[in-house]
Amino acid sequence: MNFLAHIYLSFNDDEITIGNFIADSIRGRNYEHLPERVQKGIILHRAIDTYTDTHPTVRKSSKRLHENYSHYSRVIVDIFYDHFLAKNWKKYSEEPLPVFVDNFYDLLEDNYPILPDGVQRMMPYMIADNWIVNYAKLHGISKVLQGMNRRTKNKSKMNFAIVDLETHYDDFEAEFSSFFEELITFSRQKFVSL
Repeated sequence: MNFLAHIYLSFNDDEITIGNFIADSIRGRNYEHLPERVQKGIILHRAIDTYTDTHPTVRKSSKRLHENYSHYSRVIVDIFYDHFLAKNWKKYSEEPLPVFVDNFYDLLEDNYPILPDGVQRMMPYMIADNWIVNYAKLHGISKVLQGMNRRTKNKSKMNFAIVDLETHYDDFEAEFSSFFEELITFSRQKFVSL
């Protein structure tokens, strides 16, 4: 899952949210200097990723993209699924998405000193362009895919995946909806056990 899902699956716990958000920037056990609940957020993030990567529904979505994007197909599915979460946000939260995201940006700013360098560098762009709210729109997802393609020095061709999303939109959305209910249950159980 991508940024929005990880933030949402932190269940409104600020420190867990920070850990869940920064986890991709942390290698191995290089998090033991962080506050305990931030560490637990990193552990939660990794459990969510493992569950997601091995789930048959996610694999089905990924397989649809594999011929064109190889190992990048899983990353693309994460981005697609965040689109469907943002688009269908009212189904999952009573708090409007822009308010939820503004609160998250405030949380990042309040915890700036403990954020990894890469997150600190990315944060101003994320906030200025309001990446997460823009996930709800196809042009927002297209910009994310273009940015990811640039990060791979144009090797991934992810910028073309917006066409795959449009072509198979209903299939991806149905797969997301089915999977995400199971992921919420898994994540809540993991959250409680931390």
